[in-house]
Amino acid sequence: MNFNRTIGGVLIALIGFVGFTSCSDDFPSNVESDKYTDLKSIKIVNAGAQGTEVLEGTIDEATKTITFPRLDTLTDFSAVKFEAVTSDGASLEKDVVTIPFQKGDTQKDVILKVINSPRFKEYKAVIRFKVPVYGADFTKGTVYDYSSNPVGNPTYAGFGGLMTRGSGFDGKHVLVINRASMGVHLLSVEDLKNNVTKPIPVNTTGVTGGTYPYNMGAQVNGRTYIASLSTAATSPLKLYFWEDPAAAPQVIANINVGSLAGAGARHGDNFSIGLDNNGNGYAFFISMGTQVIRLKIEGYKNVTETAVINTPSAYGQWSYYNRVGNTENYLVTGHDKVISIANNGGGLSYNMGAASIPVHSGDPRVIEFNGERYLLVVTVPRGGTASDCVMRVYNITKGANIVDAITAFEQGDKKPIYEFSISGNTTTAPGTQSGYHIVKNAQGKDEKLMIYGASADFGFTIVEFPVNVLED
Repeated sequence: MNFNRTIGGVLIALIGFVGFTSCSDDFPSNVESDKYTDLKSIKIVNAGAQGTEVLEGTIDEATKTITFPRLDTLTDFSAVKFEAVTSDGASLEKDVVTIPFQKGDTQKDVILKVINSPRFKEYKAVIRFKVPVYGADFTKGTVYDYSSNPVGNPTYAGFGGLMTRGSGFDGKHVLVINRASMGVHLLSVEDLKNNVTKPIPVNTTGVTGGTYPYNMGAQVNGRTYIASLSTAATSPLKLYFWEDPAAAPQVIANINVGSLAGAGARHGDNFSIGLDNNGNGYAFFISMGTQVIRLKIEGYKNVTETAVINTPSAYGQWSYYNRVGNTENYLVTGHDKVISIANNGGGLSYNMGAASIPVHSGDPRVIEFNGERYLLVVTVPRGGTASDCVMRVYNITKGANIVDAITAFEQGDKKPIYEFSISGNTTTAPGTQSGYHIVKNAQGKDEKLMIYGASADFGFTIVEFPVNVLED
């Protein structure tokens, strides 16, 4: 045994112990103090253009947050003055603060410090500005649901068994194109708001021909359009028109696809129509290839031109060719293709990135409401990566035109401002539609925004949003 080594180890251990106990004597301990730093009340005393308005703050002590009534943007933001009542001996570190307001800001946060040396406490002051607000309030949607999700009513029976591939919406009625016993009919939106589904039959006298005499359609400003399904050159492609659902329809297009040069194969799996308030515009039938049959329509019911255009890509059965407002731009896509911006001749000017929004986002529509612009889509539940049917809204307000708007959108976070699940399942024949309607007040100003989403087998949903208003 090495005696010296043992003695050395003991000495080192004792020295360490003494050092440890000596250091522990220096640890800080709690000392009672009367230096409190509570904020009892606070106000801004020089708000407004004249610097004479007083705004009382509301203090949330639990979160250390202060909120004020909205601040006039004519306030001198370089020298906003606060007056506070605090604990005895305490005061604000600064009672005059610069708030970095810039045009377009709706609020800014500033940190206020209450000091009673050596103690201090920080509060976050939320400064909201009295600025105009635009668009819809997507936090206050009222849902009228007839889809397969657990919300609201059960799936509307007319969509079962893949018998309804096409539907439409114009704010007053939902159009249901059922290929089975329920037939073509309308549902009153006012009835639906009261949980009533009472079909209004659409008179189909004389609706004949095609692989299916009716398959797709649209509801436009109180008028009904129905298209047949044509799957062979000998199968006619027809378009019917109603101003009164009880009356027999007018046949406004009867196309012998085999005699239309370059028309391609199979039409009527999709139908897109974009008309202005006078009923002027175009309707499109996209084939299985790159060929698209385009109909020029005037006065809602006069087809004055039938033409074939071509797109650079084949979009397939579940595809869309939707007009952007009353412009010459269109949003074109298929169930597995990105959204592109095109003209009415098939020429593309912009392609969205594949990762910007889900690639199966279908029936894209641009909505302009109360000073903001939105992109509405409903995902097409075809299977694979396209495994759900979700209605989504994106804000695309920035930009002077649709190309600028989509470009700016893709440079941002690309997050939806609203989404609603119609179904989390897939289907083999997912005819999927979107729609919207703007309710105006007595002065003609936007008051409510209604959006619509539907898919074969899964039913439909309507959501209504109020106009955004400034609230304290």
